[in-house]
Amino acid sequence: MSANSENKTLPPIGLVIIGDEILSSKRQDRHLAQVNELLKPRGLHISWVKMLGDNADLLVKNLRQSFADGDIVFSFGGIGATPDDRTRQSAALALGVKIERHPDAVAEIEAQFGEDAYPKRVLMAEYPQGAQIIPNFYNRVPGFSIQNHHFMPGFPMMAKPMVEWVLDNYYADFFQIPFIEKAVKIDQGHESEWIDFMQDFEERFPQLRLFSLPSIHQDGRRTIDLGVEGPATIVEEGFALILAEMEKRQQSYTLIES
Repeated sequence: MSANSENKTLPPIGLVIIGDEILSSKRQDRHLAQVNELLKPRGLHISWVKMLGDNADLLVKNLRQSFADGDIVFSFGGIGATPDDRTRQSAALALGVKIERHPDAVAEIEAQFGEDAYPKRVLMAEYPQGAQIIPNFYNRVPGFSIQNHHFMPGFPMMAKPMVEWVLDNYYADFFQIPFIEKAVKIDQGHESEWIDFMQDFEERFPQLRLFSLPSIHQDGRRTIDLGVEGPATIVEEGFALILAEMEKRQQSYTLIES
C-alpha cells in the first residue's frame, strides 16, 4: 500500500480536514501547520488542502476523487463512534468495499478499555476492507491506512505522532534534503515592477519556488516579501541573484529572518 518507491517520485500530498466545527469556526484548524512542521525537515511539502463538513455524500464524492487521483492523503476527523462521525463509512463507499472489524484494531481497543470496549468503542475498529492500522500512541484507538490515504482523529495531539509514524514507515525512501527559505521585504514595492525579473528567475532556477507576497499596511505603505525556497545550495545562488537585483535597482529592502 506504500507509494511506488521504484522511481522515487512521490505523488502530491493532500490534507482532508473534516468537521462541521471547523467550517463554522467553533474550532480552529491546527493540522495544516502541524503537518507542515513534520514535512519540512523531511524535504516534503503539501500540494493541496480541503476542509469538508460531516456530510456523507460530500465525503464520498471527494474521497472517490482523491483515491482515483492516486495522491497521498492525510485525513483528520470523523473516525469516532458517534453518528456524526462518517469518515470510515464514507471511505468504504468511495472504494466500493465493505466495512469490517479489523482484528488488530480490536486488540488495541480491548487492551486500552477492557470490557468497556463493548458495545460502542469497538465500533471504531471498523474500517474499509483491506485497511491497515495506524498506531495511536495517545489512547490506543488506531487510525487506518488504505491506498495511500491515512485516516486519523481530529485531535492534533493524537494525530501528530500518527502522521510522523506514517511518514517514517511508508515514505522514508522519498525523504529529500530539507528545504530552506530566504526572503527580503521590499519597501514601497509593487509586484508589477518585478514580473519580468520573476519570469527570468523561474526560467533560470526551475527547481526553486519563487514567491511574492504583497502587503498594504495601515499607514498606506506597500511592501513585498520576495523570496525563494528550495535546497540550501541552490537557494543561496538564487537568493544572491535577488540581492544583486536589489542593488541594481537601488531598491530599499530588509532581510527577513527565517
